[in-house]
Order: sequence, then C-alpha cells, then structure tokens
Amino acid sequence: MKDRQSDEMYMRRCLQLAACGLGRVRPNPLVGCVVVRDGKVLGEGFHQEYGGFHAERNALLRLDDCLGATLYVNLEPCSHYGKTPPCADLIVDRGLGRVVCCNDDPNPLVAGKGFGKLEEAGIEVTRHVLEAEGRALNRRFFTFMEQRRPYVILKWAESADGYMAPSVPGSYWLSSPRQNRLNHRWRTEEAAILVGSGTYLTDHPSLTPRHYLGPQPQPVVLDRRGRLHDVPTHWLHLHTETVEETLNSLYNDGLQSVIVEGGRQVLDAFIASGMYDEVRILRSAQLLGAGLKAPEVPEDKPCLLV
Repeated sequence: MKDRQSDEMYMRRCLQLAACGLGRVRPNPLVGCVVVRDGKVLGEGFHQEYGGFHAERNALLRLDDCLGATLYVNLEPCSHYGKTPPCADLIVDRGLGRVVCCNDDPNPLVAGKGFGKLEEAGIEVTRHVLEAEGRALNRRFFTFMEQRRPYVILKWAESADGYMAPSVPGSYWLSSPRQNRLNHRWRTEEAAILVGSGTYLTDHPSLTPRHYLGPQPQPVVLDRRGRLHDVPTHWLHLHTETVEETLNSLYNDGLQSVIVEGGRQVLDAFIASGMYDEVRILRSAQLLGAGLKAPEVPEDKPCLLV
C-alpha cells in the first residue's frame, strides 16, 4: 500500500524504534527502520549503540528476500564509510524498490549523497514524511550540526513557592525520590552535565546517574574566576567568561548536548544569553517561605514542570 497515511504510520514506528537508542548512540543520531512489502512488515531495526550496525542494516540483516520492498527510515541513509559501510549501498544491493524518509541528513559527509545513490540506482525516494517529529526526536543532532553548538537543557529543583534554596545555609533536599530517579535518567540521555564553581564548592556533586542505569555524561565545571584546584581529572574544567565561549568549548569537544544543573548565577547567564533550548523544573511539595528565588522562565522556550 502506497499512500500518505500508510507512510506516516510506518514512519511513526521508525521514530518509536529510533528512540530506543537515546543516550547509547551519541554522537550519532537516533535512527529506526522498518521494511514493508504488500502491507506486511518484513523487518525492523534501530541503531543500538555507537560503533554498531546502523538501523537499516539491523532491519535487513535477517531478511532473505526484500526485493521490491519499501524501506522506511527517519534519517537519510549514509553514503560514506565510517564505523560501518554505507547503508545506501546496502539498500541498492538488496533490491529495495522504494525508500521513505523523514529527515535529510545535515552532516556534510551525507547531505544529499545518500538520496543521490538511491535515485541513481532507480529507487523511488519519498522525503519529509513526519519531518517535524523527526527533528524533535533528533533535536540534539540537528542543533549540533546546524547551529554548531550543543543542545542545552537548563534544569533545577524548586520549592512549591518558587525557591531554589532556603535563606539559612545548610543541607537541604527538595526533590522527591521519584524526581531524583527521573533526574538521573535525564543525565544518561545527555552528552555532558555542567555546574558552576559555586555549586561545586558548596555541594561537591558527583554528577553521576547513580540511581538510573545508563551511560555517564561528561562532567563539566565552569570556573570563570579560577577558584577551583581539586577538580577530578576526568572532568572538563572550563575558564570561559561567556556562555558562547562555554558552548564553543563543548562543541569543539564533540559534545552534542549538555544539561546545566548549575546554581542561580550560571542559570541566569544562560537565560540572559538566550543560548539554550529547553527548561526542566522539578517542583517540590515543600514550602520554604523565603530564600533564593528560582529563575524566571521566558515563555518562548519549552518548559517541562515535574
């Protein structure tokens, strides 16, 4: 069956499969693939880990016969040799009749070349099916490629009355155990996690996802005044003065995304710069009554309140 409704149905399945690789394939994009013939799904696959087979190869791996079938994939098939051979060549060799794709690949190594190989081989290509949904799923990859900076998430915990910390210094905890596990899951999904020197000196955070099984983000401390001398050697220790410089450093290190868990000063700097993409707030049931107010969130950025 070849119609827009069917194309969108199978592409949604591609996106669902692709999301299974979140946090495990970086810096590669999230990709899923479905192979269909005569209304029957012949095979499925997704990119499972960095360095492993791409989604198309995983979907085609166990298929003896896919001649004339339609292959659905949410990102343009690669056309170059990297960790694995080109998926576009594999699709041609296996005799697929049609390829339906969600997003063009902005990577200069691929951009347009994958589609070109397919069309030169006589394969029909349909592009831009559920394009917005695909960009949303791979927002880290597209931001990194197109804006040449990491995708930035600002995150903080606040009391029910909007305070980040009590007025009296001391040990305190705003997040619930459920919120804490969620926060640690979020950490596994990003390439880096950043705090400022003030947070480091006060809390000496480990910045690990210890309450959720998943990959460790790169710890980064922003030390603009050079106050720190005991930062662990595996951390990135940045002495930059502006948010733009900070993001340039992370970009040059190949880090596609960063979750900023800094204090009020660092969060305010990112908000003032406008160089961030979304906000996540863990809202506590506690009332503090006074203390350090949480930042004001501009309405033009997505904000998740949990």
